[in-house]
Amino acid sequence: MTGLRLAIFDMDDVLCVYDRDIRIEALARLSGRSPDQILRAIWHSGFEALSDAGRLDAAAYLAGFGKRLGYPITRAEWVSIRKLGMRPSPEVLALVRRVKERAEIALLSNNGLLAAEEMERLFPELPPLFGERIFVSGMFGTKKPDPAIYRALTARLGFAPEEAFFTDDKPRNVHGAETAGLTGHIFRNVAGLREALVDHGLLAEEGAAPLPILAAER
Repeated sequence: MTGLRLAIFDMDDVLCVYDRDIRIEALARLSGRSPDQILRAIWHSGFEALSDAGRLDAAAYLAGFGKRLGYPITRAEWVSIRKLGMRPSPEVLALVRRVKERAEIALLSNNGLLAAEEMERLFPELPPLFGERIFVSGMFGTKKPDPAIYRALTARLGFAPEEAFFTDDKPRNVHGAETAGLTGHIFRNVAGLREALVDHGLLAEEGAAPLPILAAER
């Protein structure tokens, strides 16, 4: 396939391995509440979904998180514990660097505005790689898999949906992107992503000479 000029990557369980259980266990130690209580109060209550959909700014989210946790968690504590559950994937990050030689890149993660504000501390490898093209769903007032979010992101970057490739570990999110007109790939492992990127002309095969960047300067 040709004509793809933008590659969009999910964050959790693509660019890093995300273990929510580790995060919840740390929150339990901090607050004295049980992991089950925390899971119900924050995740199963729909609170995180509200944040992901942009219904809460960073301050309101942090205050609400602390209230549900039963502990007045600070921003620094929230960042430290969120980061505990994130293990960067060097092989995937290396692929992204190679894709950047041929095309524009961006990140789209279902997360709230606090995560966006603290990305440099949460995942310091990302800002040097993606620059200002780090986006969370909270910026758009909706979240994946709503097709509207993919259309909004590509439009913001000056591309048609048909010019964009999107990968995510969740099939429903990839389906939403494909509904919006993007080329989708369900991330299962590094080898599969590498193959998809090569097939779509976004990555040179091993040993091939590099090509000029396809995307226009923006």
